[in-house]
Amino acid sequence: MAEQDTSVFRFLGYELKKAKPKKDVEITPSVVPPNDEDGAGFVSTGAGYFGQHLDIDGDRAKDSFAQIFKYRGVAMHPEVDAAIEEICNEAIIYGEDRMPVSLTTTHVEGLSDSIKTKLSDEFDTIVNMLNFAEDGHDIFKRWYIDGRLVHHVLIDAKSPKNGIQEVRFIDSTKIRKVREVKYKMDPESGVKVVDRTEEYYIFQEKVAGQRGGMTVGGGIAATGVKLSNDSINYVSSGLLDESRKKVISHLQKALKPANQLRMMEDSLVIYRLARAPERRIFYIDTGNLPKNRAEEYMKNIQAKYRNKLVYDPTTGQIGDDKKHMSMLEDYWLPRREGGRGTEIDTLSGGENLGQIDDVIYFQKRLYKSLNVPLTRLEQESTFSLGRAAEVTKDEIKFQKFVDKIRRKFSKLFIGLLKKQVLLKGLMTESEWEEHHTNLTVDFLRDNHYTELKDNEIIRERVQTLDMVVQYENQYFTKDWIMKNVMNYTDEEIKELEKAEKAAEAAGEFDDDEDDGPKFTPSRQAPPASKPKPEPKPEPEPQSSTDDKKLKKAEKDAETND
Repeated sequence: MAEQDTSVFRFLGYELKKAKPKKDVEITPSVVPPNDEDGAGFVSTGAGYFGQHLDIDGDRAKDSFAQIFKYRGVAMHPEVDAAIEEICNEAIIYGEDRMPVSLTTTHVEGLSDSIKTKLSDEFDTIVNMLNFAEDGHDIFKRWYIDGRLVHHVLIDAKSPKNGIQEVRFIDSTKIRKVREVKYKMDPESGVKVVDRTEEYYIFQEKVAGQRGGMTVGGGIAATGVKLSNDSINYVSSGLLDESRKKVISHLQKALKPANQLRMMEDSLVIYRLARAPERRIFYIDTGNLPKNRAEEYMKNIQAKYRNKLVYDPTTGQIGDDKKHMSMLEDYWLPRREGGRGTEIDTLSGGENLGQIDDVIYFQKRLYKSLNVPLTRLEQESTFSLGRAAEVTKDEIKFQKFVDKIRRKFSKLFIGLLKKQVLLKGLMTESEWEEHHTNLTVDFLRDNHYTELKDNEIIRERVQTLDMVVQYENQYFTKDWIMKNVMNYTDEEIKELEKAEKAAEAAGEFDDDEDDGPKFTPSRQAPPASKPKPEPKPEPEPQSSTDDKKLKKAEKDAETND
């Protein structure tokens, strides 16, 4: 890569050793570079006889720099800030005895329990380095507004196995990701195909066009420092513009509605100030004075009686500033000799000053562009925890939107965890690539609407179960009820069967019971017990004298026979 005369490139950071590809695997050459899902700037290099250089003073850097400041500016709008706070408060939840985020390794197969425990411990270490327990809300808000989040990962150069020592935040306007694609000529087809790609970052303390840059030959030059890919942790919003070359923020859709709302509000205030009061019309009798003397006479009277108020749209204040056009200005009209003399008339003010339908329309449009339900941003609406049937569809869509951006933001922790694991040698890169997709970052949840919806679903299933279970083994089987009414999976059914067998072995169930379902409908009355038979009356005991007489009578009867 050719270096610019006005820029200084140095290579800082470190590189983790990559696993060598297997020799028996040969990837088919392609003319298409790798997918660009993070908006990295492409730098193409030819097949050895020509090349291109990275223009860090180009329009692309300026556009990204200006775009981020647009996002930050629109985020200061009151309605936009309220929507952003609503999203951040829903995404990052603080618990009294739990961290906002945690690592779930239950779905990871092929790793020992000790490795899973170490992964969880290293994840907690990274969360503490970021001070996420206190700054999590601000970190997420910064990522949401800028559309990207960059950290410089620092290690101990003498002992890299100690892992990450510090994580430093880098302003998004001062760093760019670059993907350099090198091509080669295919000898068989004669087509230029992709040979290899290289990724790195360019850090610029001063962007071209800013104050403070180095001046060379009367112009402003930006100095760039090259940072290795492994020393930077980069998380983007996952959104790209229509050209698929530049990362955009979730606030991109809100730029136009926010500007329209701001203009409508300013025009509404100006119209109210201009049309609210009644204006006076002064007809000044100038008699037969010459034109110059008549104008001078009118100016003297005008300066004596005029009250001039000015509205400043930038601050929203009203002042008396004669350098601006007056908003509450009377009308002064000369009347020549022969008229009706000096006269003062009034001009009525506006009558529809209370209509703000246009402003409300653009407010709703702004809220929709930010995917926030209108009921959350209306001040007069109340928060109630009722039945889930009262939950609107917008609330369900909003929770899905929050879950989606949570998954995008979780790459911050997964990226840092990868570097920590590889540095400490807990896993090889091939092992990480095999298992990292099953690692899940669990966020604390505080959406009461989702909880109410889940409870309502469970309630409906149990009520249906009460009606269906009485027809079991007649029209429905036990497996059909579990799969279609309770929506149990095959794994859950097997776990229930194991639990039942374990309970029977422990003596919790009677062996005489049938093999029917072990659940009893909550609203079904228990079966009536069989009536106990009445005890038979015992014969009255006989005395010993009676027994002797009875035996003697039996012997006499036998002797006579």
